[in-house]
Amino acid sequence: MQPNHLRFVSRLTRDTLALVLAGGRGSRLYELTDARAKPAVYFGGKFRIIDFPLSNCVNSGVRRIGVLTQYKAHSLIRHLVHGWSSFQTTLGEFVEVFPASQRTTGKWYAGTADAIYQNLDIIRAMKPKYVLVLSGDHIYKMDYGALLAYHVKKDAHMTVACVDVSLEDAKGFGVMSIDKDQRVIGFDEKPANPSPQPGIPDKALASMGNYVFNAEFLYERLEKDAADPRSAHDFGHNILPTIIDPYRIYAYPFRDPESGEQPYWRDVGTVDAFWEANMELVSITPELNLYDQDWPIQTYQRQLPSAKFVFQDPGREGKALDSIVSGGCLISGAEIRHSLLFSQVHVHSYSRVEESVVLPEVDIGRHCRIKRAVIDRGCRLPEGTIIGENREADAKRFRVTDNGIVLVTPKMFGRKVEATV
Repeated sequence: MQPNHLRFVSRLTRDTLALVLAGGRGSRLYELTDARAKPAVYFGGKFRIIDFPLSNCVNSGVRRIGVLTQYKAHSLIRHLVHGWSSFQTTLGEFVEVFPASQRTTGKWYAGTADAIYQNLDIIRAMKPKYVLVLSGDHIYKMDYGALLAYHVKKDAHMTVACVDVSLEDAKGFGVMSIDKDQRVIGFDEKPANPSPQPGIPDKALASMGNYVFNAEFLYERLEKDAADPRSAHDFGHNILPTIIDPYRIYAYPFRDPESGEQPYWRDVGTVDAFWEANMELVSITPELNLYDQDWPIQTYQRQLPSAKFVFQDPGREGKALDSIVSGGCLISGAEIRHSLLFSQVHVHSYSRVEESVVLPEVDIGRHCRIKRAVIDRGCRLPEGTIIGENREADAKRFRVTDNGIVLVTPKMFGRKVEATV
């Protein structure tokens, strides 16, 4: 029999409906999201970003999940159908897609709050006691059961999960001000001058975009917001600022219960951040442990052969050092250093790839040199291609970030983007 506190949490998770907001474009990723929504972007060698909040739900015992899609959702929906459709629907478990379908207003989703408002008829029919609203585009592991238990313990109307960020980074987030009991007393959306936390002068408390609502309270606030023609219908801009004073709104700091330290959490919303987060994984002991059997990250993956490394001739050795190489890859007399290769990448003889993220089904011809690059799915790099050695030359053909990371896509080589993105 489970201990009482675990039974308490399991009852909460059974009474919870999770809604994953997965309709965003992620425009700061530029060409990486030209044909796919940000939650469908690849990460970590075999995953997509959406796999992290979904896996957190399953590992937390929240098994009623709706995914709200909008922008270029084909590859995201296909991924959900292939990888997340094995739930026991007869037991009330599911991952369902809530596509933008102009259910109530005759318009597409106007904001995060409107996305949920337009699906209120579906949500009400599921009769949840709590609604867990999740951002679909961050990389982290989190026990939502502990968040729900905190929400109930505080007798809150709404609870906002928060992370510590630098004052500079806080300019891109919703920043919370709290009292000594963690109750929210102020909120600023993307402030020019973020307020630091009490006693922590160099850090602000930023919203993760993850919320717990009492279901009836959520319905009431969404209906009131929908009736306001001045509203942008967004949780951060419109809902949260209007409910701080009259209602019990609490912050839930995302911290390890034993050490008090903040666990791994990354917003991979820029090309530089995306490259850096993937590069962290190839280190000897990365902060994000993808080999953790206690909190596995699930995904859909094709049945592929193991990675293969061939040739041992002088100057033509197939090898990878300090790297992650996924299934179906063929390293044919080439050298891979400190890089992450997704599935079915073929690197031909005498080529070298360093400090790079190579997405699925990329073919790198002979005598290529690639450094500090992100190579999008389906690229075919001609023999002798050099990337990452001459910034001025790279900028004429590809996208180069402020930090010198080179983003390469099939269109930059004159290839059409395929539907399987």
